[in-house]
Amino acid sequence: MVHSWNDLDTQDLWTLTIDESALLPGMTDKGRFGFAVQLKFMELHGRFPERQDEIDPNATQWLATQLGTTTESLSSYEFGGRQGQRHRRTIRVFLGFRRATGTDLQQLVQWLCDDVLPFDPQAHHGYDMAHDWCRTQRLEPPAGDHLERVIRSAVHGYETRQLATIHVRLSAHNKTTIDRLLASEETDADDVQTDVQTEESTTISFSNLKTDPGKANLDSLLAAIAKLKCIDEIGLTPAVFQDIPAKFIEQFRQRCASESIRELRRHPAEIRYSMVAMFCWRRQQQLIDALVDLLLQVIHNLGARAEKRIDKRQFAAFKKVRGKARLLFKLAEATADQPDGIIKEVVYPVVGQKTLQELVAEFKTIGFDFEREVQETMRSSYGHHYRRMLLPVLDALCFRSNNTVHRPVIEALDVLKANRDSRQQYYDADEVPLDGIVQKKWRDIVVEQDKDGQDRINRINYEICVLRALRKRLRTKEIWVTGADRYRNPEHDLPADFATKRDSYYELLKVPKDAELFIKQIQDAMQQWLGTLNAGLPLNPKVRLREQGKNKNKNKNLIHLTPLDQQPEPPNTAALKREIGRRWSDVELIDIIKEVDLRLNFTAAFRTSGSREVLDPALLQRRLLLCLFGIGTNVGLKRIASQQPSVSVDELRYVKRRFVQKDALRAAIAEVVNGIFRIRNPAIWGDATTACASDSRQFGAYDQNLMTEWHARYGGRGIMIYWHVDTNSTCIYSKLRRCSSSEVAAMIEGVLRHCTDMEIDRQYVDSHGQSEVAFAFSYILGFDLLPRLKAIARQKLYLSATADAAQYTHLEPILTRAINWKLIRQQYDEIIKYTTALRLGTAEPEAILRRFTRADATHPTYQALAELGKAIKTIFLCRYLHDESLRREIHEGLNVVENWNSANDFIFYGERGEFATNRVEDQELGVLSLHLLQICLVYINTLFIQEVLAEPAWRDRMTVDDWRGLTPLIYHHVNPYGRIELDMARRLALAA
Repeated sequence: MVHSWNDLDTQDLWTLTIDESALLPGMTDKGRFGFAVQLKFMELHGRFPERQDEIDPNATQWLATQLGTTTESLSSYEFGGRQGQRHRRTIRVFLGFRRATGTDLQQLVQWLCDDVLPFDPQAHHGYDMAHDWCRTQRLEPPAGDHLERVIRSAVHGYETRQLATIHVRLSAHNKTTIDRLLASEETDADDVQTDVQTEESTTISFSNLKTDPGKANLDSLLAAIAKLKCIDEIGLTPAVFQDIPAKFIEQFRQRCASESIRELRRHPAEIRYSMVAMFCWRRQQQLIDALVDLLLQVIHNLGARAEKRIDKRQFAAFKKVRGKARLLFKLAEATADQPDGIIKEVVYPVVGQKTLQELVAEFKTIGFDFEREVQETMRSSYGHHYRRMLLPVLDALCFRSNNTVHRPVIEALDVLKANRDSRQQYYDADEVPLDGIVQKKWRDIVVEQDKDGQDRINRINYEICVLRALRKRLRTKEIWVTGADRYRNPEHDLPADFATKRDSYYELLKVPKDAELFIKQIQDAMQQWLGTLNAGLPLNPKVRLREQGKNKNKNKNLIHLTPLDQQPEPPNTAALKREIGRRWSDVELIDIIKEVDLRLNFTAAFRTSGSREVLDPALLQRRLLLCLFGIGTNVGLKRIASQQPSVSVDELRYVKRRFVQKDALRAAIAEVVNGIFRIRNPAIWGDATTACASDSRQFGAYDQNLMTEWHARYGGRGIMIYWHVDTNSTCIYSKLRRCSSSEVAAMIEGVLRHCTDMEIDRQYVDSHGQSEVAFAFSYILGFDLLPRLKAIARQKLYLSATADAAQYTHLEPILTRAINWKLIRQQYDEIIKYTTALRLGTAEPEAILRRFTRADATHPTYQALAELGKAIKTIFLCRYLHDESLRREIHEGLNVVENWNSANDFIFYGERGEFATNRVEDQELGVLSLHLLQICLVYINTLFIQEVLAEPAWRDRMTVDDWRGLTPLIYHHVNPYGRIELDMARRLALAA
């Protein structure tokens, strides 16, 4: 967290000790002050300051107070002068430091190559890591420029050795195939947008490999298979990339993807072959994942479209019968009004018995069987169209399972593959497995009888059942795919060294090693809060419980919760906004992002994906700002370039291709977010916030890609952006997701991966961001999951023990069974193992949570997590129902993220707010650029508000309601439209 000078611990860091004060006698005021500044700076940072602006003004003021002097005396003190150098020698001896020698720097380079660069190949944090290493070695690091050269030398040497290692491991066949791939086209890769559309296509160009799969259909699936076969022909093996860090491979994949064929061919052989090999190896994993996604979606579409077709046909037939809809309405109305009545007295007076008998006879005559019709329609679609995908998929993908329960699916796939050339229409009953593959409702059309009365298996229908069973198990990762990344062996998602480092992982999560102690803590909390709710319920006018009806399915809504009272409108917030609009009217959005960069230099996070940077830093900074503005507003680079006489669209595209990457954008976002935390005035915004709200927002998007889906709740095709916003309207994390993806996984990922200075201990979500498994994981991960439940009326409370029910007489209508603590006790180690995987990031949260769904309810760890989640959810529900302030806190937190969503359209206005690209990577860049622009707006508005409220007249006007309604996410004074002019010399009229 950011240190505050109101914190006594921060002042202690700059407080002179007795031994340090003993070094000062005999010096002038200027000498004593300069010596003290260098001494304390060296203690804190492990190096001497090079400029006075590196030192916090609060620190110099605190030292001046201790020394009885003024801060002006430091202005004439030269850190690099003779006096400053003499002082440094004394400080080195006192602190036990020495200057780094050539041998020390060689050891530093070796340490960077061994311990830092495998995890950070571009040394984004190399400068700080090098300083930390020097500090532990009691060395004074070299000056900034010298140290940067040492780090660049280490990076270059590390890259050279890794590339040489890969080049040596590549066989002659690998290199020949790579040459043939690069020679397959003569046009520039950046200008090629064609894709393979048919299975018969035999030539795949290198540019084709860079394109993403299209919409989920048979043609896209076959095209992805063709690309995968092209990479398979190279013959790359895992041994080629053994001990090569995954981040290093990803770095060169990005570099290779950003270069044209002409640029690739100009590289020396050692670089060219290694780079293309890494691109193809990583691209192979991505294509396998995409192919599995396509397969899952195509299988789903096979059934979904058949059901829609039958629904449409059934509805059309229903409409042809005159008066049937009117009779059905009367029948429904009569039975709904008198559900307990007698049929003769309620139904027959409205619709006569004879009429009903005629309707039954008519339906029997039609003989419509919905399930059977769907099955027949699926068979027709599959046999005439989709069946062409079966053999190519079986050839391209290798399915595996670690669970013997799911072996029948693997065996069935082997049977299908073994009979690929057979023209037989039926299998023998004992030739293929049926259990675990053919559902009960499909058995009648799969298992037929021949003329001798012997069972036989309909081949087409059986293949459909195999594919549906495969889809179900792929989604829960009970079946995995060799060579995939997201669909890889689920055992690789877990920390491989858990058995040997078990104690350290328990300590990392801060949970007891003893399962009994863990369970006892939860049981005590459950009993405490159930007792609190039970005792307070008679005195709580906002909560009441209805009695359970005799009918089991009646009166499910047992909890009645009075809505929160509307809070008064803040009296001066509108006037404050008008004052800001008067002082800073029509501020250009491009000037806001420029001002933030001039203050924080977040564009320094954008580094070239190439081997060197040749652009002038000032020129690169300007072009980066224009690129980010064009992407973040969705107006595009062409429009930006048309209004800039000094830059062309090709130059902006070059900067985007080489510099604008996801990791760089996330680093820039983190820098701005941390900058907001640093400039916040605690008197206005309160102390450092630890509460965060998360929610999703749908954006329209082109649909010829795997990311875009139809959203069931919002309607329309598009993608989802999941935001994590703190209570003061600063978004700390954003993620592009599919509409059908898990919001629980998105919530957990944002809490664990936001990479800012914020420490989250409370997370507000809506109903879609919570589940029983989410409650379990959040408890172990150490943050409080606080959802606003839409179905609060139907919630149930679990008991710590069955005998406890008698204690909670007022809660009897909503009490249910006791928690199965035995199951939690048995699976405690596995629960911690999966939670450790989430914490360490060995796999994406969605890949881990995919195993814990109701579709795989028999998984023992899932059952234990569900039980644990029910216990934690019970504690939350007791708190939620008992404490109105908690309900209001959650409501206000979610209102903040809703306000964040409202500003998206204001900034992302190009192309009517729709992502006008089918490249998933470009969609991700658009999301992150929008995030960056919006928090830049929050940064500047924070300064605007603080400057106004620094005046006593305005500060005295603020009431409690005004402070509650204060937000920096305002944009009435901002102009994002019109002509875009970027003048780097023009600054906003704003105090530093």
